Amino acid sequence: MTHISEREQELPNTLMLQLQELAAEHKDIISLSIGEPDFKTPKPILDAAKKFMLSGTHYSPAAGRTDLRKAIAQKLRKENKISADWENVIVTAGSQEGLMAALLTTVDPTEEVILASPGYLGYVPAIELADGVPVFVRLREQDGWQINPDEMKKKISKKTIAIMLNTPSNPTGTVIKKKILEEVADIAVQNDLYVFSDEAYEKIVYENAKHVSIGSLNGMKEHAVTFNTFSKTYAMCGFRLGYMHGPKEFVKAVSKVHHYLEICAPHTSQLAGLAALKLNKKYISEMVREYDRRRRLIVRRLNEIGLHTVNPEGTFYALADISDFSNSSVKFAEDLIRKARVACIPGTEFGPYGEGLARFSYANDYNKISTAMDRVGRAL
Repeated sequence: MTHISEREQELPNTLMLQLQELAAEHKDIISLSIGEPDFKTPKPILDAAKKFMLSGTHYSPAAGRTDLRKAIAQKLRKENKISADWENVIVTAGSQEGLMAALLTTVDPTEEVILASPGYLGYVPAIELADGVPVFVRLREQDGWQINPDEMKKKISKKTIAIMLNTPSNPTGTVIKKKILEEVADIAVQNDLYVFSDEAYEKIVYENAKHVSIGSLNGMKEHAVTFNTFSKTYAMCGFRLGYMHGPKEFVKAVSKVHHYLEICAPHTSQLAGLAALKLNKKYISEMVREYDRRRRLIVRRLNEIGLHTVNPEGTFYALADISDFSNSSVKFAEDLIRKARVACIPGTEFGPYGEGLARFSYANDYNKISTAMDRVGRAL
């Protein structure tokens, strides 16, 4: 007997996994699709993990080790300007698990979560798994891909529970401006909503862009839930380690859901996370400097080819307008694989307003990016 729930059957089939598998199978394909740092985890973190693994591993408390939660709270106070209490920190198995736990804690069937499109492809399935309804605010290139608070207000209904933010944003590379965050904060307070703020790329910003945590703004103590991960800043994707910080009563409730989802985040990863928070900042700055070099290359080359691309302020993604070459971003991505042996992500993966776009990741070697652009140019 095989019985699959309607919930699972209604989840979108992501092309990203298929493209990643295809790129892994065919070594001649250059993947500009993956959302993972290509840098090795810094040696001090690996050394710490090795040391702890050799001493044996055990469960930690469900919310995470106390010393790690205290270190995270200190980091949030110092770097994010959030008035953080360590008891309001939960250590999670990556930020995705934290987001899932938060949605399961707050969203009842048919209740709504407002989010941006184009936006990170993992949000919609998570909302739908919680039997919630995603409500989209359209991002526009002429606005610099910044979310429009006036349009957001129009989307609010009696069923709205939360606003989902992502800054710096995947796939647009936008760093949301403080003024806009202040307007979103006002909307949340006036309508008594949560703001789920995914800040996974907080350290990967360029030039004059400045990351601001909405949880640091006045009046947001009881509304903002900040999600983060060690994956991007410290190139620790495989460690599956993240965290969230939020209001006291929210954290108390989500702790129960988190326990049933995960029991606890991997203990060895938590110990590696402690080492990461003590890491010399040069590791991060060197990584960001190299991302910036690649960013300037890929944006210049994409525009020269005729794929209009706004210069990203953060992350390691460039979002290109492909509408002059194809009326289907899926077909465009499939053609690039077949004709150019280059993998990108079609814009339809990023919500209802992603058509006509394609995301190119520059988390790859500089010379490979250059070769990929040569191939794309010839194919187009």
